[in-house]
Amino acid sequence: MRKFERFKSLINYFTSNFPEPETELLYSNAYELLVAVVLSAQCTDKRVNMVTPALLQQYPTPEYLAAASPEEIFPYIKSISYPNNKAKHLSGLGKMLVEQFHSEVPSTVDELQKLPGVGRKTANVIASVIYNQPAMAVDTHVFRVSKRIGLSTKNAHTPREVETQLMKYIPTDLVPKAHHWLILHGRYICIARRPKCEICPLTSFCDFYQKYYPNLPDDPENKI
Repeated sequence: MRKFERFKSLINYFTSNFPEPETELLYSNAYELLVAVVLSAQCTDKRVNMVTPALLQQYPTPEYLAAASPEEIFPYIKSISYPNNKAKHLSGLGKMLVEQFHSEVPSTVDELQKLPGVGRKTANVIASVIYNQPAMAVDTHVFRVSKRIGLSTKNAHTPREVETQLMKYIPTDLVPKAHHWLILHGRYICIARRPKCEICPLTSFCDFYQKYYPNLPDDPENKI
């Protein structure tokens, strides 16, 4: 199957079956989502959602966060992965939002990446979810699913390279949705160690399935 046909099949399925995908992080404004996404690095959304209510009640605006030290923030996020670093990031993030961005979450990927704890993936999430920009955030799920299905090539070794290849074939207006499609598919069906190919609706155009199923459990490629 040619690459553009593979993308077309993916888009046709998801636009028909999941036309309005959404992030599973809980938030009510751009600031809250930014905090949640920073905390979600190498951590599950479920865990983040358990932590953010108390954290955001204590620090409901950038001004409150800016006034807090990492030591004050730490107890609220101690169950999150890498809490020491993330407490420092949140403290610095609050200060920068207040001092450089008038307490507003910036809308461009370049400006977002200036904030402590915000890499390209996080910046793309905010630009996509909050500002509906054509930004493709490539996390471990998107990276894995793109490789397995055949949306990205073997020589795409970095998230940025996968991002570039995905952006080439996904219509601009669908990029924000496609980001969630791939993440959720990777989280619940195309999981890392043992993908649930037996219930996957994408097998008819999945390169990985066609190569390895039903001998999937014994093949080292099942850990992609």
